[in-house]
Amino acid sequence: MPAEAPSSGDGAEPCAPRERRRRRGRARARTEALLHTLKRSRRVKANDRERNRMHHLNAALDELRSVLPTFPDDTKLTKIETLRFAYNYIWALSETLRL
Repeated sequence: MPAEAPSSGDGAEPCAPRERRRRRGRARARTEALLHTLKRSRRVKANDRERNRMHHLNAALDELRSVLPTFPDDTKLTKIETLRFAYNYIWALSETLRL
């Protein structure tokens, strides 16, 4: 009887689906060199995305600086100073309209 228990349903049959699940999505095993190349490619793409994100952020901050009234025109506000000044300026304009 103990010899029949594994073959009746819980023994060899579940092994085949496990192997299929483990290999799903992969056509072949990746070599270490290929993994290194993929990681490097992903890192380069991530760096490009981050560089573009920062360029867009800096361009938006420059545009915001151009509409804010600053006292000395040659003074460039930092990023945080620009955001704080814009917040306070919008608040002051809102208060002026409310009054």
